[in-house]
Amino acid sequence: MSPSLSETPEPKTKPADLEVKDAQLIFNSVWRRLEADYGRENLHFPRELILLGGAPGAGKGTNSDFICKVRDITSKPIVVSQLLSSPEAEDIKARGGMVGDREVVSILFRELLKPEHRTGAILDGYPRTQVQVECLKMLHDEMKTMRREFAETPMSAHFRQPHFHIMVLFVEESESIERQLQRGRQVLAHNEEVRRTGIGTMWEERPTDFDVELARNRYRVFKEQTYDALVSLKQIFHFHFINAQAPLDVVQENILRELEYQSSLELDPRTFNALNHIPVASDIVMHARRDLVSRLDGYEIEHSELFHRVIEFIEVKMMPIVLRHAISGYCCINSEDPVLESSLALKMLIDVFSERGFHASVDLQRDEIPVRFDLKTGEVHCRQKKVYRVAIRFKGSEIRRG
Repeated sequence: MSPSLSETPEPKTKPADLEVKDAQLIFNSVWRRLEADYGRENLHFPRELILLGGAPGAGKGTNSDFICKVRDITSKPIVVSQLLSSPEAEDIKARGGMVGDREVVSILFRELLKPEHRTGAILDGYPRTQVQVECLKMLHDEMKTMRREFAETPMSAHFRQPHFHIMVLFVEESESIERQLQRGRQVLAHNEEVRRTGIGTMWEERPTDFDVELARNRYRVFKEQTYDALVSLKQIFHFHFINAQAPLDVVQENILRELEYQSSLELDPRTFNALNHIPVASDIVMHARRDLVSRLDGYEIEHSELFHRVIEFIEVKMMPIVLRHAISGYCCINSEDPVLESSLALKMLIDVFSERGFHASVDLQRDEIPVRFDLKTGEVHCRQKKVYRVAIRFKGSEIRRG
């Protein structure tokens, strides 16, 4: 006798089309479990999270160590595909479960809570679906909520302002395919050498590295899934798009420039407001040459006599000493010349050296020199001696030794 509808046993596995796709439900479920397992006060996520996405062959592996160094991140990148082959994920599969969005979010969040990721983490391969995108937004919001919640408690140091970056290393489809196939040739040569000599470790041989169509499909999957998911967060988190087709040194220079200090995003708003009136170094440097030229022309037009006295002083009394220190690239010159008593002359001196490629700084040293001793009162009368110490630095000569 066949069972009635109410007696039909529940399937052991949930069909893919019945997987929960509501991001809010998934996040709430994962979050409640985290609070139960760890305690809300112990949910210490990385304050900086870099979501690293890259087209196949764009150099994610090559550049991740460089990014870690730039941002002072000490933990290894979190590769989601590796997390999904972890014991936790394998246990889900063994029980007949499916590693869907809920499981991915749960496994990832637990990984992010590990102490080694406390200061920062690079995340490779997340998010890849719209549900994962929404869960990432909710994590960011929850981190800000906890920061406010614990702001006036001894736990405040563990709940810093969250700072999320998105970085995409991009190459065109033809370049990606060529790099994938090039890697395949390198892997085959390496593995053949390992088999021949018995020395070394075999490298993974991926089918996409040996077939043009598979390589092309891998690139398209990146464009349609990972790339679109990351770009959807562009309006919320700081976004870095890196053209990775350039030589490695150029790519890393671009990464460095993109990841320059972002005060408005990283600092507590109160701290940022306190520092906001001090100019950022990059802004000063950007216009430094233009401002220097303007000042020098102003000296010539408005203070020509003093300007030429300073130039003559540099040429006659300072440059012979500088030349004798051409190898070391550093010298310190003491002078009591009256021309330096003018504060404007000191500014002129520094600017002239700057225009010529030197770095000059001036320090005034005041010495009391005894000139008369009063025998009746025992008082020592002194005159003040002003000594200007001018330190000059420049790139020294590179000579061969040995």
